[in-house]
Amino acid sequence: MTIERVRNPHPIYFAGAFATGGLLTFMVHLNGELARYGNPLFSSWTAHGTGIIAAIILLLLIHRRGTPTLGKAAGAPLWAYFGGISGAATVILTSTAVNSPLGLSGTLALGLAGQVAFSVAADSWGLFGLQKRRPDPRDVAALGLVVTGAALIILFGRGAA
Repeated sequence: MTIERVRNPHPIYFAGAFATGGLLTFMVHLNGELARYGNPLFSSWTAHGTGIIAAIILLLLIHRRGTPTLGKAAGAPLWAYFGGISGAATVILTSTAVNSPLGLSGTLALGLAGQVAFSVAADSWGLFGLQKRRPDPRDVAALGLVVTGAALIILFGRGAA
């Protein structure tokens, strides 16, 4: 992949990332509602249970099509299997936080700040097999703006905590 292609990705990637953010917001809201009527653990079990059912249906549909395989894929590293644990913890924690004074926007704002902070750290330390990349001033400025935006939403938004 050329450097120019990396710097100027196709607009569909931006649209997909934006749509994913909308779906994430919808998911956090629905999980929060499940937690409000049950509890955060029930919310996590329900979310992951419906995810398993959806994955099985998708696998059955793909298997029926007879998609060709390109040989045996290399085994994933052991740490890659811990995504389910972090997913379950994320659902439980956001289901709890969204029903607190933080509300949906405060929960998502702090979640975004945590994502950006962790990804800058993962890049700079080369975690999970990533190539080490020193944060440049733009990365630090972006992190500062996201954290400042989260603080503005939480402290001065309509539903200030």
